[in-house]
Amino acid sequence: MTSPSPAKRFNWTNLRVRVVSATVLVPTVVAAVWFGGVWFLGLIAVGVALLAREWAMMSAKRTPIGVASVIAVAVLVALIAAYRDHYYLTWPLVIGGAIAAALIARGAVERRADAAYGVVYIAPACIAMVWLREGPAGLSWVLLMFTVTWFADIFAFVVGSLAKGPKLWPRFSPNKTWSGFFGGLVAATIGGVFIKLLADLLPALPPIEIGWPVVAITGFLGGLATMMGDLWESMLKRRFGVKDSGDLIPGHGGLLDRVDGLMFAAIVVAGVRLLAQWGWLT
Repeated sequence: MTSPSPAKRFNWTNLRVRVVSATVLVPTVVAAVWFGGVWFLGLIAVGVALLAREWAMMSAKRTPIGVASVIAVAVLVALIAAYRDHYYLTWPLVIGGAIAAALIARGAVERRADAAYGVVYIAPACIAMVWLREGPAGLSWVLLMFTVTWFADIFAFVVGSLAKGPKLWPRFSPNKTWSGFFGGLVAATIGGVFIKLLADLLPALPPIEIGWPVVAITGFLGGLATMMGDLWESMLKRRFGVKDSGDLIPGHGGLLDRVDGLMFAAIVVAGVRLLAQWGWLT
């Protein structure tokens, strides 16, 4: 009978690397969010290019540059249409871009659907972020989205590393635990409430016109989406046989490793704001 493997000690070195990376990245993101307009669009556009590259590096190892270019152009065209408020064009452009990527990438990928999925995977979240920022109280809504995601991600890592316990889904993500999962959900909920409090108190932030219970639920659902996005990307990386999507960010891997949860959370937060805009939430 084999003895159980010893529990891993908390990786303080990795945590320090993550903190240093965040110290560089967070001010850049916050500045682009704060100024909005072309600054935020530029941030998202750079992200699209990097995400397309990482997706192509995973799914089209033979000709990644060509596939990345096709995916990036398809997403950017739809993104610019969204920024110009031409949403009647945005989603047809996403579908058309996915089809075009599949046709152009023929022979460059094992399955042409992988190139099409690259467009479908990246575009909706980026469009949702631009729509959130350009809409009413956009600054506060985007800060809410980022805070919920960051709180869920950071506290899931810290609580899971310290408390350990049963694994969440060892087949696809052996390092994630149930303790980290619940810790991240609680933190995300608190983060959502915290941003609404700031928006109500600080004149510089436009108020978020939904009630406290709805904000708390938004934080919870955003945290849940963050965790689901992380697990989904773990499944994708396992399928392509890679550990990280890239090595762009020290301590985190690639950009896709850093924003996988954000891409899911952006859809959830945008959905809540859309329902509020329609008067279905108060």
